[in-house]
Amino acid sequence: MDLTLLYRGPLASCDYDCPYCPFAKRRDSRQALGADREALERFAAWVVSREGEDRLSVLFTPWGEGLVRSWYRRTLAELSHLPHVRRVAIQTNLSCRTDWLERADPSTLALWCTFHPGQTPYERFTAKCRDLTALGVRYSVGIVGLPEHLPHARRLRAELPEHVYLWVNAAEGRAYTDEEADRWTAVDPLFPYSRHPHRSAGLPCRTGESVVSVDGGGTVRRCHFVREPLGNLYDGSWRVALRPRPCPLAVCDCHIGYVHLESLPLYDVFAGGVLERIPARVPPRLPDGARAVPG
Repeated sequence: MDLTLLYRGPLASCDYDCPYCPFAKRRDSRQALGADREALERFAAWVVSREGEDRLSVLFTPWGEGLVRSWYRRTLAELSHLPHVRRVAIQTNLSCRTDWLERADPSTLALWCTFHPGQTPYERFTAKCRDLTALGVRYSVGIVGLPEHLPHARRLRAELPEHVYLWVNAAEGRAYTDEEADRWTAVDPLFPYSRHPHRSAGLPCRTGESVVSVDGGGTVRRCHFVREPLGNLYDGSWRVALRPRPCPLAVCDCHIGYVHLESLPLYDVFAGGVLERIPARVPPRLPDGARAVPG
């Protein structure tokens, strides 16, 4: 069976202090970190056990920063070598060291990287990007679409290799004028998909059928945003619940959710890179003032 799993364990701590993030500079106790490590290792053992049974794609979406923890680095490197794992990726601020990637299979592993201006020097972040490029690691780079971030986004777009997709997330709760949206769309031609929440009520979505989320205890849900459980990963009770089903929520405003809506063409746009947010081809940039078709 082909399955995509979005894993989010109890890790909540982050080494950054972004003003737009509720997990900024949160610290986990030693006990909490131990619980996160144990949960991750149990999940990884389950993935290993599925060889010959399932073909898996895994995206780690921790609340905090995972790659500053050795167990996340080790797990990603190990899973990347499994023949039944098609893709393993993680969302990261890229503050981690990069030498561990030498032990990973770059044809399977990928990174979803976010630049947070004010938390790390621009040059330090882009040096890490150059490391990824030199190692042959697939990665995307993104930034939150706040006005003060626009110069950084433009500089990134000008200096990153052309094949590296630079995405822009609409800032949570922020309404963009057409003129503001045009400025961001000139940086990321796919920004219109992020600009507004997507109406999803009653629309078909791959979550709950071929995509599920898993928490640290093994509870399986259709996605991170619908709380109704489908069962538990480790007793297999969730499999009988897999079936096509419409979205029960009014809107979906997060990329890791709406990318799976069948009403949107994003599986075609991101073909081969849905989890790490890498489009099949880097979309041509639009000149300032040109209006993109919203998603």
